[in-house]
Amino acid sequence: MTIPYPNSQPVPAIAAVSPPSGAARPRVTFLGTGYLGATYAICYAELGYEVLGFDVDADKIAKLNAGEVPIHEPGLDELLRRNLAAGRLRFSTDIAETADFGDVHFICVGTPQRADGMGADLSYVEASVTGLAQHLTRKSLIVGKSTVPVGTAEWVEQLVGKHTPADLGVEVAWSPEFLQEGFAVDDVLRPNRIVVGVKSEWANGMLYAAHKGVFDLAATEDREVPLVVTDFATAELVKVAANAFLATKISFINAMAEVCEVAGGDVTQLARAIGYDPRIGNRFLQAGLGFGGACLPKDIRAFQARAQELGAGEALRFLHEVDLINLRRRTRVLQLSADLLGRRSGPAGPDFSGTRIAVLGATFKPNTDDVRDAPALAVAGLLHKAGADVHVYDPQGAENARRAMPELSYEASMADAVTGADLVCVLTEWADFRNADPVALGELVAGRRVVDGRNCLDATLWTQAGWDYRGMGRP
Repeated sequence: MTIPYPNSQPVPAIAAVSPPSGAARPRVTFLGTGYLGATYAICYAELGYEVLGFDVDADKIAKLNAGEVPIHEPGLDELLRRNLAAGRLRFSTDIAETADFGDVHFICVGTPQRADGMGADLSYVEASVTGLAQHLTRKSLIVGKSTVPVGTAEWVEQLVGKHTPADLGVEVAWSPEFLQEGFAVDDVLRPNRIVVGVKSEWANGMLYAAHKGVFDLAATEDREVPLVVTDFATAELVKVAANAFLATKISFINAMAEVCEVAGGDVTQLARAIGYDPRIGNRFLQAGLGFGGACLPKDIRAFQARAQELGAGEALRFLHEVDLINLRRRTRVLQLSADLLGRRSGPAGPDFSGTRIAVLGATFKPNTDDVRDAPALAVAGLLHKAGADVHVYDPQGAENARRAMPELSYEASMADAVTGADLVCVLTEWADFRNADPVALGELVAGRRVVDGRNCLDATLWTQAGWDYRGMGRP
């Protein structure tokens, strides 16, 4: 059922329940304080809940308790310090303390791609649930937020049943997250929907109480937050289906870019034209280097793997091509670079020996420091492997990039990166790069050549400033 809130009628089918701890509203814990768990813990404290974040990483917990956010997310550091000071928020490495504190325990650990295949690695989920369950002493609700293969919630139920006494009545639910890095604070405080998979009225009531702060904020701002109450399998499928759809839309416009490149069309104008169709819309129709990050690439692969296990592999065969289109965009940057530098491509690709190339951007998107499966960093690595002297600048992701790819050179500013460069590759659409002065940069480079890997530059402006410009799917 879908329940919009606020509603002119009383919300049906959600009975009020009292938190087992005896607190006025549920005390909540978030197990795993990476990007997902830390953001949720901080924001839920901002909503007025008593919150405890748990992690096995003592250094991370110490930083959080000291008011240091271990990730870059706009607005999060201020909320962390404010709620630590208010006493609503703290972090711990003690799983027994965590079990004793919470009424609702949210599982927020990573589910990376398995080393031996495309499927999701659920070892962190298993360790988190098992560790928690062994220390529970009263009734509580364990809620999965991690992106998982369909069927995981049933498996978690079995784990809980194995490690907790039956008379405690511990229950399981699933409520997927929909965070966008760079916009995560608003995505938690002002979500466009909340999805919960439950099996009992008690679990439904507890989850409603755990989200009531979100609904109350919406009411004060005269907004609605749809609440979708469903079964375990549907709740698990919502997130992977949404990611598969977004990945498909991005790869579709990048496939059109490939056609435009051989036909002489302009994919930016094509995207604008079809985006006016309300059935299609213009979001995620920006052709360029393709998608990356910690979610979309591994999620569509895990979705395919799980569908194959369930006997529905044929239904998701198209996602294999979505993945291939996305990866091809990275090699397209090498082809454009070779074209601009007059380098032929042999069987092993182009040789960039003796060239200095500036790479602007290392993160998978702007307004984050996340370089996991970042197309920009992957391309920088490919250029380096082809013999180029690569100098990278990113406003927030340099340290993470250096740890992931130490063989590259990292610069402290955009000017330092482009000075003496034979070619500039803009591979993450940071505002600093979009708004850069091509005339000023032209005075620093050895050659005015630019590959716009995100189609984020004003091609006319750069061309008028004397640059030889190449975009993705543009004339």
